Amino acid sequence: QVQVVESGGGMVQAGGSLRLSCAASGRTFSSYAMGWFRQAPGKEREFVAAISWSGGHTTYADSVKGRFTISRDNAKNTVYLQMSSLKPEDTAVYYCAAHPVFSYQAVSDPSWWDYWGQGTQVTVSS
Repeated sequence: QVQVVESGGGMVQAGGSLRLSCAASGRTFSSYAMGWFRQAPGKEREFVAAISWSGGHTTYADSVKGRFTISRDNAKNTVYLQMSSLKPEDTAVYYCAAHPVFSYQAVSDPSWWDYWGQGTQVTVSS
């Protein structure tokens, strides 16, 4: 069982930066793949980024590639999403998710992930 809690959301102007954090409970955190998704009003939840248990494998949605960076600190049971060059279209609730296995083929599918946080709001103004 893994519980995750997101933090770090807020309001920022276009072109600015934010760092989201996802704190996880459970002694097995370091063995879990972690991911970030987002959901804007009236839209489906979409994949943002994912990272393997060791941090050695990462993958990103094309829409955030080159602007967002996912990382993790297993000693702190925390995964991060550094967001830069933010755009108004990045506005959404951002969710953290966990799964025991990292799969390039599966990570973009929200239904694949086992555990979810409650989300944190990110608003980018123009």
